[in-house]
Order: sequence, then C-alpha cells, then structure tokens
Amino acid sequence: MTGTTYLFKTRKSEEPVKNNFLRKIALKQSIVKELYQHGELSIFRLSQTIKMSTPTITRAVEELIEEQLIREVGIGESTGGRRPSLFGINPSSRYVLGIDLERYFVRMGIFDFANQPVSEIHELNEGLDTHPDILQFIAEKVSELMEAYGIDENKMLGIGISLPGLIDVKTGLSYTYLNSGRPAAEILSEKTGFPVFIEHDTRAMAWGEQAFGLARGHQNVLCMNVGSGIGLSMILNGKLYLGHSGYSGEFGHIQIEPNGQLCHCGKIGCIETLASGKSMVAKARREIAGGAISQISSMLEGDPSKLNIRMIMEAARKGDQFAIDLLAKIGEALGKGLAMLIHLFNPELIIIGGEMSRAADYLISPIESNLNVYTISRIRRDARIVASNLGDNARLMGTVALVMNRIFT
Repeated sequence: MTGTTYLFKTRKSEEPVKNNFLRKIALKQSIVKELYQHGELSIFRLSQTIKMSTPTITRAVEELIEEQLIREVGIGESTGGRRPSLFGINPSSRYVLGIDLERYFVRMGIFDFANQPVSEIHELNEGLDTHPDILQFIAEKVSELMEAYGIDENKMLGIGISLPGLIDVKTGLSYTYLNSGRPAAEILSEKTGFPVFIEHDTRAMAWGEQAFGLARGHQNVLCMNVGSGIGLSMILNGKLYLGHSGYSGEFGHIQIEPNGQLCHCGKIGCIETLASGKSMVAKARREIAGGAISQISSMLEGDPSKLNIRMIMEAARKGDQFAIDLLAKIGEALGKGLAMLIHLFNPELIIIGGEMSRAADYLISPIESNLNVYTISRIRRDARIVASNLGDNARLMGTVALVMNRIFT
C-alpha cells in the first residue's frame, strides 16, 4: 500500500490554531466513522458513543451536512421526549475504486460511500500473465471509468487492489507479480494520482467477508479462495491474521501427497496439484484427449485450449458426470487439507469463496466426507462450512473495505 488518504483536507496554520483544527477534524472523522459502520444515528447516540457533549456533536454534524458528507435521513423513535432526527452517510459524497487483479483478467468497479456500486462491474480480458504493462493498462482504465461515470476526482478516496502471490506487508513489495523493486501500489499511485492500497487476493476476500459477507459478526473464520490456485485467509479472535511478513495463508502449498506431482512452487504433492482449478483443467484436458465422454467436448469446438474452469462448472450444473467427478476430487483434496486447519485453529466457520464457489454444491459434500474421516469429531462439529454469498465479488468488496479501513485508522 502507499500514500495516505483523508476525508478532509488540512490547511497550514500556526500551531495553536492547527491543533484546534486537527481536533475538529478528528471529531468529524469519528462521527463519519460511526455513521459509516453503524448506519443511521441520532445526535444523542453519537454523543454517547463518541463521549462528547451534545452541543459539540451538534456543531460538528451541522458542518458535516454543510460539507455534504452526511445528511439528515429521517426521524427516530421517541425514548420519552421529542423524536430525534437521524443522520447518515451521503452516498454520493465520496467514492472508492475496487480492482480485482488476477492472472488472466481484471475486474473493476466504482463504489459510493454507502458501499454500493455506481458502475457495473467491468471484467477485462487482460491480466498479470497476459499484459506486458498491466499497471499502465489499469491506470488508463481507471481514468476511462471515472470519466464515463462522471466521478469528481476530488471525491475519490482511493483505489484498493486485490493481488495474488507473496506480498510483504512491511515493505509493500510483491515477490510473485509486479516485482520491479518498488511497491506496485506506489507506482500505480503515481500513475493515477490517487492513494493506492494493495492486499493479497485471499486476504482481500476475508476483508470482504468480514465487512459485508458471512464472516460478519464471527470471531474465528477460515476463508478459502478456490480458483486457479488455492489461498487461505484467517480471521482469528475477530482480526485478520497476517503472519510476520504477511505471508500467512499459503494453504495451497501444504503437502498432502508425498509422491505426487511437482508444483509450480518447486515442491512435490502440494494441495494445489490436486485441488486447484488449474490442476482440474489440466486433468480434464488429459482425460478428454484420452477418450473420456463429457458434454465439455462439444463446448470446445475442436480447440482443447478453450477448456476452462467455468466450462467444467457449467457442465456439472447440466448433470455431466465427468465434470461432477472432477469437482468431487477437488472437494476430497480440500477436505484432507482442511482437516489439518480445523485441528490447528478450531474455527467456527469455513467460507468457500473464489471462482469455484459457484460449484460449492459439488464441493462441500466431499469436503465434509473427508473431514469426517480425518478430524476429531468434537472439534469437527464446531466448524460450519458454507459457500460465500458474495461469490466472485468478495475480493472486489474486500478492496473497498481495505480502503475504508485505512481511512478510519
């Protein structure tokens, strides 16, 4: 990540005035944070929460309304006296641009201050493995998108990006993709003029699940990102767990087959060699070329290179047994790996997200079957396994939560 983004612009002044000004800014930020996180509130409730006098809160609220950051939204219930006015965030006062950057595609969307998309989610067929200068490509698309939807650049709080691979949280350097010796967030910030915050894709998914999805309100959750690769993010005691340098969650590179295939990481028998979308597609190609009967063959139009994860999931939904069996094998391998995690972390919830969450109906049953084989039943009973209700948008929504978290901290 790079840069600092603020809800309010500061100004130069002499020290005593500056201190008073910054205290006022801090109060306003606290009010906006409460309204953003908790919805419509009265001045009395804000006063209780922020622990400031009613007149002080009233003056700050009036200024925030004048600045169009918040607005009066209605009348609350009476607690014995006059019914109080309720205040809430003005959705059109600020925006965040979310980007889900993957190996073969980029997904982008602009979200308002109420976390609602103001543009359709744009999926572009360029990605980390296909474009020679993907950051320049993204910078150009950011400009085009803002112009197309008439977004004032002064209202843009920042850009959040979900990125796969190893990212050092201390330096901001990515060691898998965009490894130029400088933080990719810093480079993109220079190109766009906005603060940019980059997060590991699976941790971005966890940000999304915690802020907007099924992890909300839960303390100990494992979020699995199952797509071309496999990632894991852990919410432990209500907080995202990073590890010392931010490399935690490389679940896909736990060995479960000592005499298995060589993984792209250089190790043997990793879970990714058995349970990733990439390995599933490779297996499907081999078996169809060897004569396996499947509806997938008719989808390829004679070109095996067209085969992808979505085709397999589509065939499974149509009842294709070959595709269903492929997905069941993925579930079995995931279940074997998840058994270790359940014993280590004793989670209350496991969320299956990522591209293959669309096929969760075919994954969860074999996952649960293998958990019954490989886990202690008392510990196993604590963990509920569900498919993400955010689906492919979990990472994108997570980038929004990421930017807002940076603003409020």
